[in-house]
Amino acid sequence: MQVTDAEGQTWTWRRIVLELERPTRNGDQQLIVLTNLPAEQAEAATAAELYRSRWTIETAFQKLEGHLNSELNTLGYPQAALFGFCLALVAFNLYAVVMAALRAAHPEANVDETVSEYYLAGEIARTSEGLTIAVEEQHWQVFAQADRAQLCALLLALAQRVNLKKLRKSPRGPKKPPTPRTKHKGKPHVSTAKLLAGR
Repeated sequence: MQVTDAEGQTWTWRRIVLELERPTRNGDQQLIVLTNLPAEQAEAATAAELYRSRWTIETAFQKLEGHLNSELNTLGYPQAALFGFCLALVAFNLYAVVMAALRAAHPEANVDETVSEYYLAGEIARTSEGLTIAVEEQHWQVFAQADRAQLCALLLALAQRVNLKKLRKSPRGPKKPPTPRTKHKGKPHVSTAKLLAGR
């Protein structure tokens, strides 16, 4: 397909259509990918696989921002913002370990679809401070001294005690259709700034 930008330059892109085996949560049966990669560098299947890998990274960043507050809304120093973002990345790794433990401990439950990441992040944030106060330091040594197999067994035992009903997602109802315009129909909105700039 050809796309022309505002300056009149024309670009040739490829349109790759992915037919999904099962629909997305929004009911889409296809995913459409636009790419400027020429066919000699990457055939359609390769480009689609690269996009699929990239999408998992995009989803991770969305979770970082939405549940772990990785984007600071303050006018702080760039180094502080970078440090906060790196802490969120560490927290995301911990979150991924917790989710893996829940999946292994509750194989009958579809953890990825039923457990709310928002509730899970809130539970960790609320509980962690209390644990540091209530649990004495020597009781944490088991985590520091355990090898990989022991840590996995410990996490699995803890995950089996989790009540998944308390972390269940709140299903969203169907989206309401937008309210049809009755006033100023057929007249696009023009900003006040644009009107003032034209005078």
